[in-house]
Amino acid sequence: MKEKKRNPFKLQEFRGIDPKIVEKLKEFQIRTADQMLAAGNTKESRSELVQKTGIAESDLLELVKLSDLSRLPGVKGIRARLYFDAGIDCVEKMASWEPEALRLMVSEYVKQTNFDGIPPLPKEVSSTIENARKLPRIVQF
Repeated sequence: MKEKKRNPFKLQEFRGIDPKIVEKLKEFQIRTADQMLAAGNTKESRSELVQKTGIAESDLLELVKLSDLSRLPGVKGIRARLYFDAGIDCVEKMASWEPEALRLMVSEYVKQTNFDGIPPLPKEVSSTIENARKLPRIVQF
């Protein structure tokens, strides 16, 4: 069976990211989530990127974490932001949850914060966690 090639997810498509940061990263040939992960997957590489780009470490780390989450099928712009904002900010944390507990927590988060999006359905949460458990850990925190 041939593996489906996915389109690179552009950093500017993550909800809530300052467009100035995206433009600055483009100067360093970092346009996609995959490129962000390659450039910032270790503490050392993020420190170098902070030095080169002048982007705050917290902003870079946020983009790395969103990029990490976006490796999960179905978790892109709005879903990555929802999970990140709710405290599930990397694949490793996603893998540690049980589906119903995560669904309830995220649903409550959406309700309490008026997050502009809908909570995931049970089947989506289950497959997302299952996929997170299969993915290799590529980011060092």
